[in-house]
Amino acid sequence: MDAGRADGAGSRLERSSHTAFIRNNTLFVWGGYQVEAGQDVVLPRDEIWLCDLDSGMWQQKTISGDVPSDLSGFCGANVNDTLYVFGGCDSAGYSNQMFSADVSQPCCSWTRLTDAKGTTPSPRNEHSCWVHRERLIYFGGYGCKTIGEVRNTLSSSFIVEEMSWATIGDTLFRCWGWNNEVHVFDTRSSTWSKPETQGPAPAPRGSHAGALLGNKGYLSGGAETAELDIFCLDLESWTWTQFDLLPSCAPLGRSMHTMTPTSDSNLFVYGGLGIDGNTLNDAWQFNTRRREWVKLTHPHKDKPRVCHTACLGKDDDVVVFGGSSNLCIHMDLVSVLRSPVQNHCRDVFIFQTRPYSLYRLCEDFIGGNSELFRLQLDWLPSKLCSKIRKRVEFFSAMKLVLTA
Repeated sequence: MDAGRADGAGSRLERSSHTAFIRNNTLFVWGGYQVEAGQDVVLPRDEIWLCDLDSGMWQQKTISGDVPSDLSGFCGANVNDTLYVFGGCDSAGYSNQMFSADVSQPCCSWTRLTDAKGTTPSPRNEHSCWVHRERLIYFGGYGCKTIGEVRNTLSSSFIVEEMSWATIGDTLFRCWGWNNEVHVFDTRSSTWSKPETQGPAPAPRGSHAGALLGNKGYLSGGAETAELDIFCLDLESWTWTQFDLLPSCAPLGRSMHTMTPTSDSNLFVYGGLGIDGNTLNDAWQFNTRRREWVKLTHPHKDKPRVCHTACLGKDDDVVVFGGSSNLCIHMDLVSVLRSPVQNHCRDVFIFQTRPYSLYRLCEDFIGGNSELFRLQLDWLPSKLCSKIRKRVEFFSAMKLVLTA
């Protein structure tokens, strides 16, 4: 489905490194960037886009209030219809600020959280988040620390990559690098805490993927390993477990990919930037009980993606939106540079992860072949007829993409 076909604002929907979540079969999308005239441009922060996944139609909603700055690499999460945005990087440097907005309200507004209790994590970006019992549990990322903070941090928890001076607020930072810290923000009490973890923790990293299954948080990738590694953190005992797997059975190592829970024991991994520098189009399933990877066949081989989002939809569908179809990385003996490219995407496409019900199969068949049932649609009860007509709109949008 091509999002731009829905409302003529496709150029505003093309984006990468955004955040997204699904509530009541509506996809919410905020933030990210696209390329204009060869430069990365952060998209408006005072708007959020909603896609009705039954019809494929998009609408824009304005968010007023204390709007976040032009952030990249932030981490977004949804708790009971409230969108939380933490960290990121803007023209002034790295951030450790938290913003929230209740997007269920007709007129929603950003709030900057300034009265949180506890110790706020140091500024960072490219981190991840698990949502567990109305808590936001953050892991890893790249950012800055004071020399004092580094001295009080285990060498295995923060890898210093660069030393330089920078002032953020009233604090002077000098050390820049990757971390593997776990920080918890309780949304009910607005309190930060840092649990003491046990077991073999992942190496410091960023641009990894995370997913929640029950009381356990899983993460993979973001480290320069030949095969995709995977770790689990028990969110009750705060104990790490690393899955030791045969290299021949694991996916290629990668970053900027997605990992989505599709059942109580399965994780769905898609795309990302491989350690070979290629934008990937492969899909894998990891079974946490059997501790094994399975490579999946799928119909979206023409859609490699990096910096996209993948949310769990109805019937355990994985709904992928946006991202880049071809991220260019240039390397020489001195540095690694990302080249701005005009390959940001605006389409929504779906992975089916389990057999559909007979009702869903009938609904999709009628929606995809509406010309066969043109006269009979009006015979349906009004509520069912409305739902089927939404599916007709959805499949009509998909056909426009296929013939474009």
